[in-house]
Amino acid sequence: MHRTHIPDWTFERGKALNNFATFDLSKTALLVIDMQNLFVHEDQPMGNPHARDIVPNINRIVRSVRDGGGHVIWIRHTFSDKAPFAIPNWQMSPENGWVALGREVLRPGQFAHDVYGKLDCNPADMTIDKHRASAFELNSSDLGVRLKDAGIETIIVTGTYTNACCESTARSASMLDYKVLFAADATATATDEEHNAALLNLRLCFADVIFTDELLRRIDASHAVVRSRSALPA
Repeated sequence: MHRTHIPDWTFERGKALNNFATFDLSKTALLVIDMQNLFVHEDQPMGNPHARDIVPNINRIVRSVRDGGGHVIWIRHTFSDKAPFAIPNWQMSPENGWVALGREVLRPGQFAHDVYGKLDCNPADMTIDKHRASAFELNSSDLGVRLKDAGIETIIVTGTYTNACCESTARSASMLDYKVLFAADATATATDEEHNAALLNLRLCFADVIFTDELLRRIDASHAVVRSRSALPA
């Protein structure tokens, strides 16, 4: 697990924009980003032990959101040869080993493309393939359209890499006026330094950075509100 450190001053400076103590779970979407075999599995060339470490926390959040009537969305990084999703030629340099590998194996039907098997996927959940770091870009996926159609107001971000696809998606979501909660110990990247730098920036400007135990407490509080509403006489 990452050695996570978020300076106290970031919470004070960021609270005016990003302090979401309560939210409507029925209008909340949990995004599990890029927790695919290529980035997680121990036998894959980019399999990351930090990503494997966060699997239990992601599962806890998934179950809590699902049980409370929220939306669970599995997002898979995917390569395509078709416009507008195909990457530009300048990104295909042979020196860019990650892109070369990804173009080969991050395609539907490939083991590397599949969501890691120890995650609690459910057929009722939504799965979206994205083609850029941020899932919200028009040349990435239709996530924004789907969230709008579902009336989503709040997004919870988990997954990998903290400082790449997770951060990019969280920033885009904030710019599109979603409330964003970012799970500090249910996201992972290559090093502690990259992880902590991303969390600091997100907390200051773009997201309520929160640990799993506190996130679950807030989700449970949202459950309680829903239960109390349903108990009222007609």
